[in-house]
Amino acid sequence: MLTFDFFALAQFHKQITDSLFDVVMIDPPWKLSSPDPTRGVTIAYETMSDAQISGLNISCLQDNGYLFIWTINSKFKDCFKLMTIWGYEFCDEICWAKESLKGKLIKGNGFYLQHAKESCLIGKKGNPRKSEKGKEIGDCIFSKRRGQSQKPDEIYEMIETLVPDGYYLEIFGRRNNLRNSWITIGNEL
Repeated sequence: MLTFDFFALAQFHKQITDSLFDVVMIDPPWKLSSPDPTRGVTIAYETMSDAQISGLNISCLQDNGYLFIWTINSKFKDCFKLMTIWGYEFCDEICWAKESLKGKLIKGNGFYLQHAKESCLIGKKGNPRKSEKGKEIGDCIFSKRRGQSQKPDEIYEMIETLVPDGYYLEIFGRRNNLRNSWITIGNEL
């Protein structure tokens, strides 16, 4: 992904659809302070430094649109910096409470507290379109955790309700996250 040409993707998409993307969702492969955490799961994929992530040319993908960026608690400040660098204004957050197959909260790694949730911060750029049905969408997902880095189906449904018939792009997607009507790019596809 370090060498991926986001500008070429944006121009190709605009040539075909006469539009840039309405929604960009990104799950950055954050480099944590320790490669071997004492609690939680070990990262089983290649990570990137904050500087490498901020250097991605995400800003060219949208003039008017939403950015959904997945984060863990220790990277909140970094996400706000990324939004500023890429030209977005923070506007909301979605919380995913991760459940086990038995319906109990799954506690993961954390520095002060054990985290049973993951956050998806939402930024907006320009004047993005949205459906009135967006007002009916809650800001919490209660869903079972599945494969590593696999996001809940509900996030896609929420996005598609907020921006129906939009142009959707997922960055750092994996095979288990592929979805119809989405363009998905990532190192593990």
